[in-house]
Amino acid sequence: MEPQQRSPLLEVKGNIELKRALAKAPSRLPLPGSRLKRGPDQMEEDLEPEKKRTRGLGTKVATSRPRATALTTVPQTQGQTAVPKVPRKTGPRCSAAIATVLKNQKPGPAVPAQKPGTTAAPPVVGRKKPSKRPAWDLKGQLCDLNAELKCCRERTQMLDQENQQLRNQLREAQQQATALGTERRTLEEELARMRAQAEQGQQELGNLSTRVLELEERLGTQEGLVQELQKEQLELQEERRGLAAQLEEQERRLQASEAALSGSQAELASLRQEAAAQADLLFKREERLHGLEMERRRLHNQLQELKGNVRVFCRVRPVLPGESTPPPGFLLFPSGPSGPSDPPTRLSLSRSDERRGTLSGAPAAPTRHDFSFDRVFPPGSGQDEVFEEISMLVQSALDGYPVCIFAYGQTGSGKTFTMEGGPGGDPQVEGLIPRALRHLFSVAQELSGQGWTYSFVASYVEIYNETVRDLLATGTRKGHGGECEIRRAGPGSEELTVTNARYVPVSCEREVEALLHLARQNRAVARTAQNERSSRSHSVFQLQISGEHAGRGLQCAAPLSLVDLAGSERLDPGLALGPGERERLRETQAINSSLSTLGLVIMALSNKESHVPYRNSKLTYLLQNSLGGSAKMLMFVNISPLEENVSESLNSLRFASKVNQCVIGTAQANRK
Repeated sequence: MEPQQRSPLLEVKGNIELKRALAKAPSRLPLPGSRLKRGPDQMEEDLEPEKKRTRGLGTKVATSRPRATALTTVPQTQGQTAVPKVPRKTGPRCSAAIATVLKNQKPGPAVPAQKPGTTAAPPVVGRKKPSKRPAWDLKGQLCDLNAELKCCRERTQMLDQENQQLRNQLREAQQQATALGTERRTLEEELARMRAQAEQGQQELGNLSTRVLELEERLGTQEGLVQELQKEQLELQEERRGLAAQLEEQERRLQASEAALSGSQAELASLRQEAAAQADLLFKREERLHGLEMERRRLHNQLQELKGNVRVFCRVRPVLPGESTPPPGFLLFPSGPSGPSDPPTRLSLSRSDERRGTLSGAPAAPTRHDFSFDRVFPPGSGQDEVFEEISMLVQSALDGYPVCIFAYGQTGSGKTFTMEGGPGGDPQVEGLIPRALRHLFSVAQELSGQGWTYSFVASYVEIYNETVRDLLATGTRKGHGGECEIRRAGPGSEELTVTNARYVPVSCEREVEALLHLARQNRAVARTAQNERSSRSHSVFQLQISGEHAGRGLQCAAPLSLVDLAGSERLDPGLALGPGERERLRETQAINSSLSTLGLVIMALSNKESHVPYRNSKLTYLLQNSLGGSAKMLMFVNISPLEENVSESLNSLRFASKVNQCVIGTAQANRK
């Protein structure tokens, strides 16, 4: 089996090492003449080892060549040329360099191949090796030694030449190796650059692939958009054709409209003239309407004056469940001059006195008392019928005339029911206060079409034991009526106001209902002999009405006072009262005193007296502007239908008759 071939560079390095080993080996050859000085035995001893060393040297050189990395030719069979085997994985440049080295290398002498473990025979130089001479043949031995020395010298010369050739080959191989190293580094740099360029190209290729995908996606989107736009373009074209057709139709209509417009302009001119005439006529009618409104107010006021600036209505309440029915003929309501169709204005009350009798012992005939008033309402009269009679008087307050309406009578005669109505919020039993305000709001809304604007401010106080209390007080002020005082609104002003009392602007019925509910809770009531729950104070509901006609600069203001007086029972001097009844006695005295003062004030106004005792009572002082000559006053005298209350009913009717006989003069509107 042939030994593995090596590269030429490794073979050159092996030959150089072999040469260095031969050069460093000490020469065992005897110097010339040295052996001649020795004896024959000693020379023979010296020659034996020398021969062995010579034979060993040739063997050593021959055996060391297969292991050395020499650049010599591998031994081949006779007649064949040694060709170094080229490594497989080499580039074109490396192959060219190796071929150059092999070309320049000179072939050395062929050395026969040896098997491992055998000793190479020394080379034969020229002739056969002589046989061993005997020890005594020194000349022959010397000749042999000279021949051997000559062979060694020839061999040394040949080795020197070979060494020189190897050095030349080594130098060329080193130069080629340097060139190949430089070329290798250049190729490695170029390879690194090419790899970097390849990576950059791969990255750019990836980026371009991504960009291509994005562009393809955008291209798909744009294609879809183009399709949609094309579809929309088709739709728009259809729409344009439709609009063009509509435009043509509109142009035809426009031409027709222009023709109609020219006719309408002529008609408009005539209409403008007609509108100007209508505006002039409207202005004249507004002037006439205003004049008629002023005339209506004047005639309305004149009608109220003809009826009397002080009027008295009598109302008899119905018999309540649980009360005894009065005897027939106890209360009679005679018909008017025109018969039963006329509203009743007279009342006849019968009274029987058991203390009086005839000589025969039979009871005396009952005494009949006849009274005449401006209007009498029997027990069957409803709240709407009562208000219908006073609605014209409430209208006077809106026209600028002070109006005051009283409810007078004994406890339990229906005064509070007449003024405020019954509980439960039933519209059929609403009193004069909510109905009057509803009427005012309605008429004010109607007059707003004529340019009038109205505002309403409400207050609600009670006079208890000559102390003024605010019935609209809430929170911590509730129940502290002593803090309220009656004062002039300002220096030189005739208008009176109550200090610390609430004045609430109202504009709808719901606000009025809330105020009445609050006042009903705050009013002072107590149990009396005539009624389970009796009002022990005078309640005064005042509504300040202010109207303005901005177009004509007209203003009017007037108060509407609706007063629910306390029960008018007389005191029995002989009645013994316990400690618990003294407070009720003091209340009754204060009530009767204020009612007496009210009668005195009305009489003084009727008699045109120079001094009118308004300040004798908080009630008359508060109502001073509603009782004077420019005011209209109406008193409801409420009586009970029961026979047991006939005495108090007669007292109430007699007081009302005195008031009905008073004439307070001509009322004047408060206008500015």
